[in-house]
Amino acid sequence: MKSKIKRKGSFFVYIVQCSRGTLYTGYTIDLEKRLKLHDNGKGAKYLRGKGPVKLVYAREYKYFKNAINAEIMIKKLPRKKKEQLIKDTLLQYKI
Repeated sequence: MKSKIKRKGSFFVYIVQCSRGTLYTGYTIDLEKRLKLHDNGKGAKYLRGKGPVKLVYAREYKYFKNAINAEIMIKKLPRKKKEQLIKDTLLQYKI
């Protein structure tokens, strides 16, 4: 029996910075849990041995499709554009 994919709820697109300075983009339904997995070397293969990671960007989406599309769009951006996205987001939410 196939499990249904949750289509509505909370979906997060995030960018983490590795200890070596590289950036990784992903999506999840549980951001805190995913960050712990990355730090323990059990998340994405790309991040194994590159921890600890630092969350530098996160955005919540209501729909799965929107989150996936945002992740794909961000992954296609060159590093400079990703850095600008991170900077703009930090400025937007600065208190």
